[in-house]
Amino acid sequence: MNFVNRHFPDREVTDRVSPGPSVSRLHKWPLRYDSIEYVALCADIATILFASVVSTWLCQAQNGWAAGDLSNALGLALVSAACLICLLKTHGLYRPAELLVLRSQMRAVWMAWTSSLLLVWAVYGFAIRPDSSQQAVPLFAVLGLGLLMAERWGVRALLGRGLSGRKFASTNIVLVSDQPPSKNAGLSETLAMHGYCVRGRFSLPPVGFGPACRRRLTARVIDYIRGSELDQVVVEANPERWPELRAFVADLRVLPLPVVFVPVGTTSELLRHPTRSLGSAVCVELQRGPLTPLDCATKRMIDLFGAGLALTIFAPLLVLAALAIKLDSPGPIFFRQQRCGFNGRIFLIRKFRTMHVLEDGPAILQAHRVDRRVTRVGKWLRRTSFDELPQLLNVLDGSMSLVGPRPHALAHDGEFDKLVRNYALRRRVRPGLTGWAQVHGCRGPTPTAVTVETRVQYDLWYIDNWSLRLDLVILLRTPIEVLRGRNAY
Repeated sequence: MNFVNRHFPDREVTDRVSPGPSVSRLHKWPLRYDSIEYVALCADIATILFASVVSTWLCQAQNGWAAGDLSNALGLALVSAACLICLLKTHGLYRPAELLVLRSQMRAVWMAWTSSLLLVWAVYGFAIRPDSSQQAVPLFAVLGLGLLMAERWGVRALLGRGLSGRKFASTNIVLVSDQPPSKNAGLSETLAMHGYCVRGRFSLPPVGFGPACRRRLTARVIDYIRGSELDQVVVEANPERWPELRAFVADLRVLPLPVVFVPVGTTSELLRHPTRSLGSAVCVELQRGPLTPLDCATKRMIDLFGAGLALTIFAPLLVLAALAIKLDSPGPIFFRQQRCGFNGRIFLIRKFRTMHVLEDGPAILQAHRVDRRVTRVGKWLRRTSFDELPQLLNVLDGSMSLVGPRPHALAHDGEFDKLVRNYALRRRVRPGLTGWAQVHGCRGPTPTAVTVETRVQYDLWYIDNWSLRLDLVILLRTPIEVLRGRNAY
């Protein structure tokens, strides 16, 4: 069905669109794209309940527990599922676009599931029978995590198949646009992938159209919609003409259909960023930090646990190293030096003293292979990197992390900032006791700009690709790199 625009004869006002033969033969799923988030949420609940039933059944078959154990297990499973869903929902991880990123989903599910179990155990641990907790709870934790991971893989596969095959149930819409048909093809293709079928098209008149033109367009749109089975109205236009669009959308309020606005043009780039509320104001997040709040909390927990455990294990050796330093040469046991840390904050780094001097000023000479400043004990401490272990105290006080870009002295930091582009981007995360650059042999002095740039490239790659798995890989590879002793003097 075509309408002729008497006032704008060179512009198409409406065009009835029907699916082609290939599209009409597609087997549609009884699921709309808008409901994917709720389906994934319900799938998580079902998965956790299933894991609870299976783990309880296995333990009952082995130990012959009472039937009441199942009801208690289901109750705890529901609480765990509620915690998991709240964590994931808060970070928008049930949105279809996020469900397609499998790596991010796996990491988020692992962290959220671990946090949920710890919270449930802290609150309800007293209510769990000791005999059942010995086997059922660990089994439930492992089985639940495995099933949630498998479910995420299945959801991603099905979602990708549905999008590529246009399998989602049709949502009939009317498209009102100020773009020419040639530019409109991209939106139509995107809508078709997500199950939206454009049944009618209307063209907005040029910028500055008056109330009379707006009322005529509104009347045509309303008349067309009232005679058709439609679900939604999509308005595609430049946000710069919002005063006109606001009046047009206000006229459409007589329709019992949702109206969706799709911005185009340069101004639309601002609306592509995520938004959040700040009191009564709506804020646009123009730049997101390298780590989410959940990532920061998880990394901090690992830092506290790892640093505390390492200090406990190495305590006897640390005492022996302190005595050796004191007996070998006059001076303090520890060496403190100003370093540049997270977001450019200055902090005092702690190390075992390995030299006869304590340099901390505008000019610092880097250590080299045959350096007379290094003490006899300091030579062995530096070769084994044992002199760095007091920095575990920096990890505990929050100025450093177990893994991150290595901090440099202030004198060198300012020099490197001028030599290497994007050097300051290293400060977006806490500096580390070890890092991605160090396990690749980038240790010791940096005599040339090339060596500094190579180290920076490794550090920036680590920041852009951070994950708990990557931190674990670096921590496991660090002892091997220490034994190799590359550039350690």
